[in-house]
Amino acid sequence: MAETEVGQSSNSSFSDQTWAKLVPSDSRFSDVEIKVDDVLVSSHITLSSSSSSSSSEQHQWCQIIRNSDLSSATLHNKSSHAILADDVVIPNEDSVVINCGTEIIPGPCKEGYLSYRFKLMPRPETTQKKLKISIDVDHAKCCICLSVWHDVVTIAPCFHNFCNGCFSEWLRRSEEKRSNVLCPQCRAVVQFAGRNHFLKNIGDDILEADSSLTRSKDEVAVLDKYASIQSNLVVKSGKMGRRKRAYSPVDELSGGIDLPCPQCGTEYGSFRCNDNTIHLQCQSCGGMMPSRSNANVTQHCLGCDRAFCGAYWHSLRAIGTGAHAMCSSETFKPIRERTISRIPFWAHEKNRHEQDITEKCFRQMGRTLQDVVTEWIGKLNNREIDRSRMPLNHAEMITAETHLCNDCYEKLVSFLLYWFRISIPKHLLPGDAAARDDCWYGYGCRTQHHSEEHARKRNHVCRPTRGSNM
Repeated sequence: MAETEVGQSSNSSFSDQTWAKLVPSDSRFSDVEIKVDDVLVSSHITLSSSSSSSSSEQHQWCQIIRNSDLSSATLHNKSSHAILADDVVIPNEDSVVINCGTEIIPGPCKEGYLSYRFKLMPRPETTQKKLKISIDVDHAKCCICLSVWHDVVTIAPCFHNFCNGCFSEWLRRSEEKRSNVLCPQCRAVVQFAGRNHFLKNIGDDILEADSSLTRSKDEVAVLDKYASIQSNLVVKSGKMGRRKRAYSPVDELSGGIDLPCPQCGTEYGSFRCNDNTIHLQCQSCGGMMPSRSNANVTQHCLGCDRAFCGAYWHSLRAIGTGAHAMCSSETFKPIRERTISRIPFWAHEKNRHEQDITEKCFRQMGRTLQDVVTEWIGKLNNREIDRSRMPLNHAEMITAETHLCNDCYEKLVSFLLYWFRISIPKHLLPGDAAARDDCWYGYGCRTQHHSEEHARKRNHVCRPTRGSNM
């Protein structure tokens, strides 16, 4: 009377280890053990008063695929009628994500059908081992303030680490008093400084493990006030370096050092770099520009904190040459000055079916993408939109006047298109889209990325009603 299962592994991970079971509610029936990642399940469907007659009534009724997160699975209905998963009707050839504890009934109602409970088995001990790194807390402290790093920055070539605020203040004072910026720890000449996100995570983990090391809110506020390093800085040394090219008249003006940016050799807008000028490297073209926080020209994208030179050189009407890379003004400009003609790749969690539906909505309404984006930027400006899911840094500070890079602008448009779709009543959607049920996991659904059928048959532009994204 034991149930059987047949299937083929979709990713060649055959094993004798059972990773999941279908546990029947009726003790007369045995568990259905699942040992491969992609299996067609054949088991009992209906209940019977006679165990002898029920033993032959086995039917192939569903396919279970193990998801990449190893903590859920996708169930495809392979029977000729609907089945139930946690009381939700799953039509023939449709699919749903199931988790440990999901009740599955291989029929359209509970009456007369056998109920199964999906159960995930504990993973083998060998797969649960995690790499643990031990670190002496003293090695995660800034030598200036003697506390655990806050917004840690790393300098080169010595690779010592400091709080952003601490080193930024050291940098400012060094520029005022010395020709070179020296490392506060080893006194090596600093040539580069940049934020270190990997070490920041380590510092956060240390503070989470030992809250006694946490600074007061006032201390953190002071450090954040002083912090000036938002992206990679090239710190120019006053010491004359070895010549790498033939002598030219420009060298006389620059003191014989290589010219990292146009303003090192030429005056633009009443400014020319000196030996102590700190430089930023553009994340788009790789060119250099002086770091000028007092120039009233935005040099960092508020959405990602990276440096871009387009707005700076455009404000000075400077023109790029073969010797100096320089961005077009189109790469970095205010939101209100931007236009867009295609739905971004990021929109609707990269679900192309949802992107097609959004395009149909535009046509049905007689509007363009730009019309809709302009309208919703206005709503953003008027603070009519919840910004908690905006995939940009400093979300609360962003307005129509904010400078964004191309990548961040597309992410912003994707965010606005989510709210545009959420605001459309279901009866105004295209017919094929309006007929779909919402996915339980909404925009957070992982199955939509690897199951075309699921991505098409369920609406994913909705809030999750299950899962960690609720």
